[in-house]
Amino acid sequence: MKPKLFESLMQKDSECKQFYESLKEKVVSHPFFKRYAEVGVKEGLFSDMVGALGRMHDTLVEAAYPELIGRNIINVRPTTETLERFPLDAKAVAYLYAEGGATRLSGKKVSTVDITTDILAEAAEEWSREFVEDATWNVMDNMVEKVGRALGEKETEKILALYGAISASDLAGGAAIDQGGAAMDWSAVLKLHNAVRGENWRPTVLVVHETQLHQLLSDDKFIHAQYLPSGQTNIEQGVVTSVLGMKVQASTLVTNGTAYAIDTRVAAVMLLRRDVTVEDWEEPKTGKFGVRATTRFGLSVLRSKAVAKMTNIKTTL
Repeated sequence: MKPKLFESLMQKDSECKQFYESLKEKVVSHPFFKRYAEVGVKEGLFSDMVGALGRMHDTLVEAAYPELIGRNIINVRPTTETLERFPLDAKAVAYLYAEGGATRLSGKKVSTVDITTDILAEAAEEWSREFVEDATWNVMDNMVEKVGRALGEKETEKILALYGAISASDLAGGAAIDQGGAAMDWSAVLKLHNAVRGENWRPTVLVVHETQLHQLLSDDKFIHAQYLPSGQTNIEQGVVTSVLGMKVQASTLVTNGTAYAIDTRVAAVMLLRRDVTVEDWEEPKTGKFGVRATTRFGLSVLRSKAVAKMTNIKTTL
């Protein structure tokens, strides 16, 4: 789910629209936002502070989106509520995300799970007043992009932490699959797929570290035309797009030596209360000013048996 661009947000009476309306009045004296607007108007990129906020928001979104792979491995649902209650299957086990860990809720005792949208992913950059006053457009635009990329990584880390906190006994197959130090290959993919199918779910994504992706690219099954998986391999781009009906999502944020097969339709949910948002940040006492980007959401695993995990995969090529 890609975050909405500024124009789309402002056309709706949303929390983000109200926030930006109030932010517009606050940032006219903020050193970074003031400089950003002045230089942008001079460059002919926009005409006022609203245009500056719109350009900054869109830059953040475009920079953050490639790093938001977490949204591709979980069911994302927009919400305006601070709390939503989800029913659990009779034997399902839920895991609520919490800072520093996860809370396990047994389905045998709890038939529902309450998800509150109180998790905040944030990234920020700070600079001195003197640095901001002399900053050119290219420098400031690069700063905003950097914050956007960092935000995307922070959000993805929280989603991966949610899956990582699932107890081995609650995973598909009742345990993590031990690869025995061998490289990721066609056989390993089959094991992960089979574990989820064995629980009567259908995995939709394969989540791996970049090293494991490159191990697949060294497997004959994925690079020789006579094998079916090769049809989903783009050698020029160095990617495997899908295998066994699972979209392949690779990132260095995934623990090297670990892989997941997940049925994102039912395994977990991300309730997105507020999408990517630009905020001002300042510490007048130290003369530091900057820009902050945040998202607000709630996370929970609803059906842990729809998640298969493989560990002890070779961590080098």
